Amino acid sequence: MSDRKVVLITGCAKGGIGYEYCKAFAEQNCNVFASDIPQRMSDLADLQDEQVETLELDVSSDESVAKAVDFVMSRCGKIDILINNAGIGSTGPLAELPLDVIKRAYEINALGQLRMVQGVVPHMVARGGGSIVNIGSVVGKVPTPWAGSYCASKGYVHAMSHALRVELKPFNINVVLVYPGAIRSNLGSNNIDRLKDYDWRIYKNFRDAIAERARASQSGKSTEATVFARHVASRVLSSSPPKTITSGHMTGLFNFLSWSPLWVRDLFFTKRLMKLNKMVV
Repeated sequence: MSDRKVVLITGCAKGGIGYEYCKAFAEQNCNVFASDIPQRMSDLADLQDEQVETLELDVSSDESVAKAVDFVMSRCGKIDILINNAGIGSTGPLAELPLDVIKRAYEINALGQLRMVQGVVPHMVARGGGSIVNIGSVVGKVPTPWAGSYCASKGYVHAMSHALRVELKPFNINVVLVYPGAIRSNLGSNNIDRLKDYDWRIYKNFRDAIAERARASQSGKSTEATVFARHVASRVLSSSPPKTITSGHMTGLFNFLSWSPLWVRDLFFTKRLMKLNKMVV
């Protein structure tokens, strides 16, 4: 069996951070398995080489997760590192956003990560260790208006990761929680596309603010995904992986807000909201 680390990464379509994770771990001589849903497999074509293999994986499906894990085990006999990256945006006011949309985000962003954990942990336990990297978000610590359902799904990931870190320690399994800031990817454009499906009634005067939130992570100052992914890969592959990794544009601001009184947070977001909508508090 090869001594190269075997890394399974979810959500690897081109244009996303997962795609860059694949390249970053491959650069570190890891045997990478890049995965995504069947409809996006063509986006993984450029990744295929001697160090990156591709496979279909839908994190919302028990059957798909089991099949993917079995495939990697049959090829390599182990999974050293799981990168729980698959996720979708969910933008809109909680009072109007359809519950089916919220459930979908929760199923993929939250339960999807746990489904992967339950799929790989038995193999890691049998082998005597491994690393699970769960991708959270700075907005999981500081929820923002117009993205409450997305923030809540990431908040679940945070709570789950902190519990798993202790529960899996007896089995020599590291749990690393990543807090990305604003990272340049296709997330913003995908969020904007989904907004076309909604016709807000209560919040019709807040369309500009909602759209701004949908693309908020994609400003000119956003951190390049390649830089971010390489940083995460180097930390995860270190001899002593950290419990958390915080990196990317706006992380300083959100760290400040996370320690601030709630009235400070509310004032910060309310002023931005009113400015965007040219309204007076």
